[in-house]
Amino acid sequence: MIPELNTMKHIKLILTLTLSMMASSLVLSEEAERNDRLENLNRTAFVFNEALDNIFLKPAAKTYKAAVPDPLEKGILNVFSNLNEITNVFNDLLQGKFAQAGNDSGRFLINITVGVGGLFDVAQRAGLEKSEGEDFGQTLAVWGVESGPYLMLPLVGPSTLRDAPSKFIDSFANPLGYMDHVSTRNSVRGLDLLAMRADLLALDDVISGDRYLFVRDVYLQRREYLTSDGAIEDDFGDLDDY
Repeated sequence: MIPELNTMKHIKLILTLTLSMMASSLVLSEEAERNDRLENLNRTAFVFNEALDNIFLKPAAKTYKAAVPDPLEKGILNVFSNLNEITNVFNDLLQGKFAQAGNDSGRFLINITVGVGGLFDVAQRAGLEKSEGEDFGQTLAVWGVESGPYLMLPLVGPSTLRDAPSKFIDSFANPLGYMDHVSTRNSVRGLDLLAMRADLLALDDVISGDRYLFVRDVYLQRREYLTSDGAIEDDFGDLDDY
């Protein structure tokens, strides 16, 4: 799904987490209901996003997965993941997490050089563990800004009032935005989206019931976990494979 990619990548281990989801789903859903004051509008945006995915992105992702060898597919995902380390470092510093900033900086430098542009996660083997990731929404949370209501944004996906403008701020830390050749820049971003969607195809048959509620609940719980640095139980964590 086009907009749900950032959320769906946080639930790749959903098959192994079904029982824990069942145990916490009632409490989580009640809290999510209180945050989803714009549910009717959000559902409309969700249907729109799902339609775009089913018509355009999902078929393209299936073709991509069939054509690209698994090692190369993993390498492409690694490249874009490594570029995201720059955003991590930017927000690490804003949050005063200087040790983590050093770790994430080291990961980027090692992988961009020894890891052949990020194709290989050499830093992991060198002992620099991949962090959960940081973004400006988490930074605002550290600064005391409340999340506000849940939002499902057309073409963007699940968010909150706090997180929505943060996506724009984080874009300035993404090196892809500084590529001068517009068509090349758009092609690279398209490859990033396509590679991520292909990596999530296996999840399509896993989600049952109300897909809107599933995506909403997972997103809100995951965001709470990230903004509190793991101080709460995270039913959708342990995602070192991604």
